[in-house]
Amino acid sequence: MLAMLLAALAQAAAFAAAPAPAPVTTPAPAPPAPAPQPALVKVALTTAQGRIVLALEKERAPVTTANFLRYVDAKRYDGISFYRAVKVQPGYGLVQGGVWKDGKRLFPAIAHEPTTRTGLSHTDGAISMGRNAPGTATGDFFIVVGGFPSMDADPKAPGDNQGFAVFGRVVEGMDLVRTLLESPTSADAGDGVMKGQIIAQPVKILTARRID
Repeated sequence: MLAMLLAALAQAAAFAAAPAPAPVTTPAPAPPAPAPQPALVKVALTTAQGRIVLALEKERAPVTTANFLRYVDAKRYDGISFYRAVKVQPGYGLVQGGVWKDGKRLFPAIAHEPTTRTGLSHTDGAISMGRNAPGTATGDFFIVVGGFPSMDADPKAPGDNQGFAVFGRVVEGMDLVRTLLESPTSADAGDGVMKGQIIAQPVKILTARRID
């Protein structure tokens, strides 16, 4: 009897001395994987004053990007110029380049890709297509300085509410773009709304090439 009591006490002592089992914890769920970024194509515009690198939205604006790359790959942007500077207010405006009056460089006009479809916007550094009516864009483009969301499509706006077709942004050389915006313009050159906005000494684009 005494032996059994001593054994029971020894077992109880051993149990009391044993460390308590670690609490079971449920691991925190892994954070969701980041959404894949839309694929971009980079193009370098080498100008007489330096280089501008563009990142073009080939997934979100496929029609407009393909059109721009068609001009690049055919080397029809080699030797063109940035020829227009629209100065809305200090630090805000746009710089326009393209084939302008050189009809031999033109490819057919493309379908309009409004920002309501692409999800893009005319933020600072955005590159967009020049046009008259929707569906008339060819080889002229502009880069926004300062941001102009008013140039986005707006179904509630009166008249032509399709806006302009953003298809990428500047990722290198924005300082040069701002310098181009401040270029002196001719008071007499240009027709219609472009009168007084033509750069007195257009800045030549020497080459336009895809880069990695």
